Amino acid sequence: MNGYRLGVDIGGTFTDFALFDEEGRSLHIHKCLTTPEDPSRAVIEGAVALLERESMNIDDLREVVHGTTLVTNAVIERKGARTGMLITEGFRDIPDMREEKRYDVFDLRITFPEPIVPRARRREVSERMRFDGTAERSPDLEAARVAVQEMVREEGIEALAICLLHAYSNPAHEEALRRMVEASFPELFVSSSAEVFPGWREFERFTTTCINAYAGPMFGRYLERIEHGLAALGFRGRLYVMSASGGTLTPPLARRLPVRVIESGPAAGARMSAVHGRALDLPNLLSFDMGGTTAKGALVREGAAMKVYALEVARTHEFKAGSGLPVRTPVIDMIEIGAGGGSIAEPDARGTIRVGPKSAGASPGPACYGQGGTQATLSDANLVLGYLDPDYFLGGDMRLDRSRAEEAIAERVAKPLGLGLERAAFGIHDMASEDVARAFRIHASERGFDYRASSMVAFGGSGPVHATRVARKLGIPRVIFPVAAGVMSAIGLLASPLAFEVALTRERFVDDLDDAQFAATFAEVERDAKAPLLAAGLHPSGITVVRRLDMHYHGQGHEIEVALPEPAFGVDGLAHLFRRRYEDLYAFAPLDAPLVVNTWKVEARAPDPGIGAHYSVGGRWSGAAAAPKGARRAWFPDLGGWVATPVYDRYALAAGNAVAGPALIEERESTVVVGPGDRVEVDSNGNLVADLEAGVHPARDADCAGDDRRSSGPGGDRAGDSSHEDIREGGP
Repeated sequence: MNGYRLGVDIGGTFTDFALFDEEGRSLHIHKCLTTPEDPSRAVIEGAVALLERESMNIDDLREVVHGTTLVTNAVIERKGARTGMLITEGFRDIPDMREEKRYDVFDLRITFPEPIVPRARRREVSERMRFDGTAERSPDLEAARVAVQEMVREEGIEALAICLLHAYSNPAHEEALRRMVEASFPELFVSSSAEVFPGWREFERFTTTCINAYAGPMFGRYLERIEHGLAALGFRGRLYVMSASGGTLTPPLARRLPVRVIESGPAAGARMSAVHGRALDLPNLLSFDMGGTTAKGALVREGAAMKVYALEVARTHEFKAGSGLPVRTPVIDMIEIGAGGGSIAEPDARGTIRVGPKSAGASPGPACYGQGGTQATLSDANLVLGYLDPDYFLGGDMRLDRSRAEEAIAERVAKPLGLGLERAAFGIHDMASEDVARAFRIHASERGFDYRASSMVAFGGSGPVHATRVARKLGIPRVIFPVAAGVMSAIGLLASPLAFEVALTRERFVDDLDDAQFAATFAEVERDAKAPLLAAGLHPSGITVVRRLDMHYHGQGHEIEVALPEPAFGVDGLAHLFRRRYEDLYAFAPLDAPLVVNTWKVEARAPDPGIGAHYSVGGRWSGAAAAPKGARRAWFPDLGGWVATPVYDRYALAAGNAVAGPALIEERESTVVVGPGDRVEVDSNGNLVADLEAGVHPARDADCAGDDRRSSGPGGDRAGDSSHEDIREGGP
């Protein structure tokens, strides 16, 4: 079926659209403000506006791929459904006990997020499944039915999470309860832990299941509005939803497992960074995405975005692992920073500037939007500094009000700190850049990733404004700005194949495995991973399977992931494969201890859609000449303050053209700020490749706002196992 493909990425401030032709070469893009009261409205209205602008009909669309952070936001803002919980007798307090450890042992005031399901809405079930999958006591179904009826009548629950001990080893008891609940209470959205995450460690599995149930009714209604809105326009193609792991899901699967959709839009951007890295023969990259509300960082190693099976949401401390709610689902490994164009800047208790995590969002938005916002934001600072053109924001479709931005910064930041307007604005800009750089340092060091010889791919509406400064702080020598960087996550949606992953805990000593057992266990997991793709109509021959194992030395509490090189790989080579991976991570593998496999992972995916790194923005590229289209004053402290800075039209630059900094390169959705001494060249794919001037050092940048350190802050800093002998769910 020929036709166009549309990617739609909802952010906290803007909703981005990318429309590709059949060959995946000609790109049409659009950006509009998100509608927080009903995000689906921006999707439908934006799609209509883009199609009308390009003189296209809805019949020209064969596919829509959608990414959203709606599930994440629902958990953070606690806007999900009233959810109840059925839990094994004696384990009702697991969600409150967590892992019984502190994320900061020296801080006596630490706090944790409240459990998704409060204790009053949890009911115990008399049952017991042992760790090896043998049933010790069958569930009392009638008592469970009465308990659910009580929660429906007295607590008004809309969703139910079924979380039984060791259900990963044998889901029979959870399945029996699920059948009973669905038959007796068809109006409830039901999630069982064995379906959501069939892995060990009960606190993480229970919390993930509760989040899935909590988000289910809301996300289902949202998808229904999208489907009905598109159908009302006459759309007859396919709708897919981006997952957090870098693949797409069908709507029925996304409805059943909304937890898989956490951070789906940012995952698409990281995946697209890997596409550009492979095209440029740059296998190791930092992916930097800064939009209107947050910034996201991801690491690309050996041509692929790093993936994990764990993340945290709703952290009570922005940078402290363990301070949030754990989610166990396949996800692109990202760090999120509360710094975006709409992030609110204000003095903190120490007299330094704090940027974010609070955001002005899309409504009322930054002061410069002229929609009633009065808080000083990062976009206001970038406008005051001359980095943004008030008459060319979104290509001129949205005019910015410089006077309102100046007033907000003067009243909210400059006067309280005794700073001039420009120094206050640059302090906001530099503090946001330092926050991003610090988060990257932590994220990369925790994963053993040396970024100093890597390149950065920068995108998002605000990313190109800050990228070269962030790169300097990190000592990164090169920054790549792809074509249509302002909407690259929407483009990444269209580069993501239909895919599904399953991780199943089955603890086995390697020495006890034979090839038949090894193949049989993987066959079970592979069947479950392929099922959604087959249901979507894919032929088995078109499905690619990737197998991985979580392994550890006997006695270790945590494991490492080992990728199997080929489907026919057998037991004999496991020990060598594990030790080689162990040495890659820790430099040596000295232990002579038995090896244990505990989690079997299979990813099934369809062929890639064919979106590469070479495409052009339809109707805009002229490739006229490398001459500036004009100049305006911009603030560069390295050069003493205000500088008459040349402004280039990105659409007029052709391959081989070069631009020397300081300079500003504008496209409709973003602006690249080129620092003094930097050199930008246009490559054959239309990317802007910036080589940073070697003489600019992070230490110098930290002081460039002036002698008063209040503009950037001192040093750039601010800020369940059980005791029963058969309870082995928490791992060794």
